[in-house]
Parts: sequence; C-alpha cells; structure tokens
Amino acid sequence: MSKILYTAKATAEGGREGNVKTDSNTLDLDLAMPSSLGGEDKEGATNPEELFAAGYAACFDSALQLAASQAKKEISSRVSSEVSIGKQSDGLGLSAKIHVEVKGATQEEAEELVSKAHKLCPYSKATRGNMDVEIETNAV
Repeated sequence: MSKILYTAKATAEGGREGNVKTDSNTLDLDLAMPSSLGGEDKEGATNPEELFAAGYAACFDSALQLAASQAKKEISSRVSSEVSIGKQSDGLGLSAKIHVEVKGATQEEAEELVSKAHKLCPYSKATRGNMDVEIETNAV
C-alpha cells in the first residue's frame, strides 16, 4: 500500500466465545459460537462471520455507489451479504454470496455497475482468489 488512509483497530479476547471491541469504543460485542458449529445460540452475541458479512455488504454498497457516480448514473441500492464457514480440503474456509438490488437502472446497467463495484470494493479485492464469492444482481 502506497499510502494508508485509515486504520481500524479491534481486539478480541476469548476467541469465538469471548468479546471483541474496537479501540474507538464504537463496537463492544460478545461473541458466541453458533449451534451449527457446536456452540449455543447466545442471544445478543455475534460471531466473526456476521461481522465479516456486515462489513462486506457495507463496503460493496459503497463501491456500487462509486461505480454509479463514475458512470453518471443515479441509483439507489441495497446489498445483503451471506458469509458461510465450512469444511474444505485443508480445514475450514469461507464463502460469500452478495445479493444486490439496484433501483434506477435496467438489469443490464445494474449488472455492469455491480461488476465494476466488484472490481473496486476492497473486500472483493481481498477475497479474490482466496474464497468463493457469488454475486446476484436484480434491477428493481
């Protein structure tokens, strides 16, 4: 990276059954292992996959807005992200599904903007070649 613009800082204690807190004190969350991974679905607690999904959705939506702005296209959008953890040949791995709704564009225009957003989004760049990412685009 030639120039760092921002650094987020977070600290986790206790792994998947502990707590994660940002240095800005914006987030202070209890963590719990989902029952499907052998834990208990503790009310009010989150997990790394939910946090990753939230970050990916927000980042992708921002990249989509940038792509639309560069194309001089006024849209509104909604991005949902699913992050899954599962077994693979070398242990556990992640995959993601990104669901994008674009209002104010044809299906073809929406797909072009989403493709550009996938190239711009830092999360997409970080995951490219490292995990499966499936994208579904719908003009609404």
